[in-house]
Amino acid sequence: MNKTQHYIKGTWSDGQGEGIPILDSVTGEQFTSVTTDGIDSASILQYGRDHGSVLRKMTFQERGNMIKKLALYLTKKKRAFYELSYRTGATKIDSWIDIEGGFGNLFANASLRKLFPNQSYHVEGDPIDLSRGGRFMAHHIMVPKEGIAVHINAFNFPIWGMLEKCAVNWMAGMPAVVLPAPQTAYLTEAVVREIIASGILPEGALQLISGTARDILDTVQSQDVVTFTGSALVGRTLRNHPQLTQESVPFTMEADSLNAAILGEDAVPGTPEFDLFIKEVRNEITVKSGQKCTAIRRIIVPEKLTEDVQIALGKALDKVTIGDPRLKEVRMGALVNDRQRQSVREQVAKIAETASIVYGNLNEVETIGADAQKGAFMKPILLREDHPLTNENAHVTEAFGPVSTIMPYKNLEDAITLAKMGKGSLVSSIVTNDNQIAREYAVSAATHHGRILILNRESAKQSTGHGSPLPNLIHGGPGRAGGGEEMGGMRGIKHYLQRCAIQGSPTTLTEVTGIYQANADYKEAEKHPFAYHWEDIQPGMSLKTHNRTITDGDIVNFANLTWDHFYAHTDITSLEGSIFEKRTAHGYFILAAAAGLFVYPNKGPVAANYGLEECRFLRPIYHNDTVYVRLTCKQKIERDVAGNEHPCGIVKWFVEVFDANPKEDQEPLVAVATILTMVQKKQLVFTEITDAVFEDALATLTEDSKPQWGAMTPQQMVEHLEFTYRIALGEIQDFEVATPEKVLDKVHATLYNYDKMPREYNFPLYEAGIQPPLKHVDLAFAKAELTRIRQEYLKFYKENPEATAKNAVFGELNKYEWYLMERKHLNHHFEQFNLLD
Repeated sequence: MNKTQHYIKGTWSDGQGEGIPILDSVTGEQFTSVTTDGIDSASILQYGRDHGSVLRKMTFQERGNMIKKLALYLTKKKRAFYELSYRTGATKIDSWIDIEGGFGNLFANASLRKLFPNQSYHVEGDPIDLSRGGRFMAHHIMVPKEGIAVHINAFNFPIWGMLEKCAVNWMAGMPAVVLPAPQTAYLTEAVVREIIASGILPEGALQLISGTARDILDTVQSQDVVTFTGSALVGRTLRNHPQLTQESVPFTMEADSLNAAILGEDAVPGTPEFDLFIKEVRNEITVKSGQKCTAIRRIIVPEKLTEDVQIALGKALDKVTIGDPRLKEVRMGALVNDRQRQSVREQVAKIAETASIVYGNLNEVETIGADAQKGAFMKPILLREDHPLTNENAHVTEAFGPVSTIMPYKNLEDAITLAKMGKGSLVSSIVTNDNQIAREYAVSAATHHGRILILNRESAKQSTGHGSPLPNLIHGGPGRAGGGEEMGGMRGIKHYLQRCAIQGSPTTLTEVTGIYQANADYKEAEKHPFAYHWEDIQPGMSLKTHNRTITDGDIVNFANLTWDHFYAHTDITSLEGSIFEKRTAHGYFILAAAAGLFVYPNKGPVAANYGLEECRFLRPIYHNDTVYVRLTCKQKIERDVAGNEHPCGIVKWFVEVFDANPKEDQEPLVAVATILTMVQKKQLVFTEITDAVFEDALATLTEDSKPQWGAMTPQQMVEHLEFTYRIALGEIQDFEVATPEKVLDKVHATLYNYDKMPREYNFPLYEAGIQPPLKHVDLAFAKAELTRIRQEYLKFYKENPEATAKNAVFGELNKYEWYLMERKHLNHHFEQFNLLD
């Protein structure tokens, strides 16, 4: 029988000995085993640290794109993970949460790259002026820690639990070693095998110890980070490990908690909120067979509605079918193993010392398609605690299975008190259509919960539910829940970065941060900054404009144009007692006039105005005042291509408007703004196909030329190019576009990127990818025909610039898009035959 393996120090390996037998949760049959005997934890951690430099040196953009690529790769492999997940007792819906929820975390964290600079470290917050003259300042930077992230995970989400943590540490530039719980480590192993096989991550970025390595914390160092998901008892033990204390190692704990759901007093039977509450509670009891750290353990309801809730929940739970999770009619599978089922029974017995079991039976369960005795099946259990303010068992004991306890409250203050008696939880929810009730509960209970869901008829259709942690929100909670945070968007990534305050001059800190700091030295541009491509623009690159005198007519005309007739601009008889001395220019006119001074009129790499981020008017400008502008590159930001546009980035420009002739007691700076432009990146991938390049390539091609890929002969390639030119001319249009309509726009947009065409692609107009018979007598004649038809194509679109023609792959193309198609296509085939220098 195979063992669940480890991926450590670049190789797959078994532990020593037979190990712990792992059983199928549904059938009770052993199919693998887990052992960590013989694992050298210290060398595994050091291996990760030694190989971490590759991740650290990558920029946030590179890390994000790497994670996105991995997410796409794993999504294509997901079917096999579902088959294996059934062994954990999970239904298809349960597995979807674990598998695709995990992949969703990768996608979500990959998208965070847009919020970080295009460098390996982050610049946090705003600059801080440490001197009155602005020549000494500070800024905070955050750099990747030089250690390894150690993730100790629970059994209930073997895929999501790994990926929601690893996505974050990889984005930060830190490698990880993952220790899934032995009960379900085989599913984590399956995913790690695909990750390693993909070759997408650099070596050392991910290691796997399948099971519990009890000495894993013995050699952690100050640059490492440790996260733990599991029971509060085990978490407290790990947190007190002397090595963590001695090395001051960051430790994040996400522990089981007694999460509560509150039914608002307004949500009486017959209201949408009452029905939503019953549905939400039922789901949280039965999804993953209740084995969720976010499941609802305490059902807090108005005293007068206790019976209604109990009856309604009983009816809802009666509809839950239990059995083999592979069957479509089954709604709840098995617990992870019999040991877990016995643990749940024991915890229910503790709660039942003061509460009553009002639904379910600990020892009886009806199953579909499975043997209830061999599998770890359990019927949902509903308890009722009538004296929750005095009996604490239901507030301190968690049965980690399909178990929850109803408890009544007299008023909202009581409900808040009961919610807090759990001593800290990951999540609470309140179902109410009364926003005042929602507000009072949320503000009063927030001290004891990591997340609060307010659910009502308005939000229900789009709500992700009580038990769903989201990657852009924090996951964690105070007190019993562990006192830690995971995920949370940028917040989570910062957990793996070291914050450092950097002090110095604005000029120096501009170089350190990669962001222009006010009062730093300018880098005078040799030409207008808008004439540079994105790659050639650098923070500090600056242009000083010529002057413009603001006239009385300018102000009056702007008022009439915009209908902004504020008295300071139009009624000079009303200036007495105001801050204004004379007719005053509109602030937005100053900004518009500034744009008129710094905008480059010629077509160039600047594709579009992307917006205004901030603007301040520091003092008035009056008629007859003269201004000039200083335009300076402040920051560059990567941007994903969207639709039919060429690759481009965002450039933030710092705009300073100065009074050219200030009075002796006046500051010359009168306005500042940050504007954003979309700036095209250089095209360095493709050779521009001029007539000379085209002729040289064909001259180089001979009958003996061999392709680097594919089976085309030289003449087949030439005749294929001629065929596509005839399509572009509209001579051949009797075909259907092969690309499905739902993805056609996306495929069409790829013409605008700088990616090469894929090799070994079967042209859709050739039957089964087979080359058609040759139609010309020899290669020389074919080349001559290709040259002739290309000139005809160029002439046609010169004379008919509005013409379009259909392409079999990209759909309808206009003149410019055919140019893009020609450039990519000729580069593809000329490169295929080594015809380009």
